[in-house]
Amino acid sequence: MRRSLALLTAILVPGLVGQSKTPAADWPMFNRDLASTRYSPLSQITTANVAKLAQVWSYRLQPSSFRFATAGGAAEVVPIVVNGVMYISTQTRVVALNPESGKEIWNYDVAGGQASPRGVAYWPGDRQNPPRIMFTNGRNLVALNASTGKLDPGFAKEGILDMVVPYNGVPTIFKNLVLVGASTGEKENGPPGNSRAYDARTGVKLWEFQSIPGPGQVGHESWLSDGWKDRSGANIWGWYMTADEERGILYMPFGAAAANYYGGDRPGANLFGNSVVAVDANTGKYKWHFQVVHHDLWDYDMPPAPGLVDIVKDGKKIPALAAMGKSGWMFILDRVTGKPVFGVEERAVPKGDVPGEWYSPTQPFPVKPPALARTSLKREDLVTADDTTPEHAKACLELWEKNLFYNAGPFTPWLFHEEGAPPRVTISFPGATGGASWGGMASDPKLGYIFVQTKDSPLTGWIEKKKDGTRYENANLPYDRVNGTAGAFAVGGLPCYKPPWSRIIAVNANTGDIAWQTTLGTNQSLPEGKRNVGGSGSAGPMVTAGGLVFIGAATDNRFRAFDSKTGRELWAGQLERQGNAVPMTYQAKNGKQYVAVTASDTVVVFGLP
Repeated sequence: MRRSLALLTAILVPGLVGQSKTPAADWPMFNRDLASTRYSPLSQITTANVAKLAQVWSYRLQPSSFRFATAGGAAEVVPIVVNGVMYISTQTRVVALNPESGKEIWNYDVAGGQASPRGVAYWPGDRQNPPRIMFTNGRNLVALNASTGKLDPGFAKEGILDMVVPYNGVPTIFKNLVLVGASTGEKENGPPGNSRAYDARTGVKLWEFQSIPGPGQVGHESWLSDGWKDRSGANIWGWYMTADEERGILYMPFGAAAANYYGGDRPGANLFGNSVVAVDANTGKYKWHFQVVHHDLWDYDMPPAPGLVDIVKDGKKIPALAAMGKSGWMFILDRVTGKPVFGVEERAVPKGDVPGEWYSPTQPFPVKPPALARTSLKREDLVTADDTTPEHAKACLELWEKNLFYNAGPFTPWLFHEEGAPPRVTISFPGATGGASWGGMASDPKLGYIFVQTKDSPLTGWIEKKKDGTRYENANLPYDRVNGTAGAFAVGGLPCYKPPWSRIIAVNANTGDIAWQTTLGTNQSLPEGKRNVGGSGSAGPMVTAGGLVFIGAATDNRFRAFDSKTGRELWAGQLERQGNAVPMTYQAKNGKQYVAVTASDTVVVFGLP
């Protein structure tokens, strides 16, 4: 009865984007729904009882010594739950679990390579085909019978499709389409980063979207001097895509065109790099695009899928989309037209001095909301003894004065270092893992709030002409970035700029204003009274109808719940390792609501007594 009532609520409440066809008890997709809201209508766990949450069971994905094929070497898997069964990938296996106990129902050993460390997808089947669990395994797209865990021979060649270009994310299932990006690496030449659509029934390729437009295509004019030829990058290497189910529109978040820090071989704005591109989901036909960074020289990819939310502005309901990547800025767009809801200004940005480089004279800045992560650094922004300790503050000041860091605000260019000359160290905020990075957003359709975790983490360094004996990221370019002497501008593992160093932020999508922001994470190495400084990785939040925002990204290995209206921290559960994936929630057949998060190599599940 409880499950039926929750499902009825999800169907009848107006404005729940992406919720109408998703049973309330389930978490059937990476971001729960095609709209990527990460919003669950479950409300058994509330602001009044969340403090009673306790660990119920856990499931080890791999031995603790196993290193996952992700940036941090840890699993970022989000379990899915469909019809009372949990499905996860462990990289060497795909398993089905009883979500009440964690006991295995079936397991499939992955032959050759490893399954995506981000998770699996569920296709509900049709009259001729059973429901399937689908996942990527390098260049293979694999389909398993959801009931047995056996390869489904009706899909492609005995259940396995060779996609040619690999993908390490989670397939997006839209009706009978399986949508994938491309994991091409970050070299300037290589396979195309095109997105592709396959028939979920047969594996037949239905369309492919060219991420770097050729002659006669929209965006080709943004590539000067034939920089588009044989170009790799501009791919969806991130975890997932988003779709407007009602309108049949797919939204694709593309990363930067390779290479990361030198673009003299690719003059121009470089579409569709660093862009949200809207296409017809069934045909792949272009509808609109919005580029958030022109001619990226900072590795400001857009890993997370955009989130859909319906907002009301000036008394008018607007179907909107929120997009955010590593640059620290959130762009709220009309998802039908791609036009900014609160305005975007092209503002002049500083120009660098690297020989042969092309610099965009302007970059897009949203009028609202303001930057959600640090985008600049001045001397007065350094930590003081009151922030951390006198010893730390003194060491940071010495480091600052020794390096004479250069920062000119948002989109500070990398300075050129001539061999034999004193170093000219650029400090760039955000760095390649700063801003919103991989975590992405969650949205509450009732509040109209968008929740995002951000962190302040810079890169330091300069561009130099390549020389023998030095390791560079890209072998075929004449110039490349080298790391600065200060690394991430920290001493003893503590950042040298004022805290908080990471936050969870709620943006009111109806106004573009920050509704609240709260420090995320503590640092136990600091003296008592100074530990609430923040510290997080790259995982994002999820939100529930119980008035709660859950997130497990903090480096203090705690899994937290915040009041979605106020940002007040209500609960913190201890994990053995850091939570590095988006949390999820579900209701099992026993009627109880559970919350789960992946902590490094273990899925940990919590519930009420």
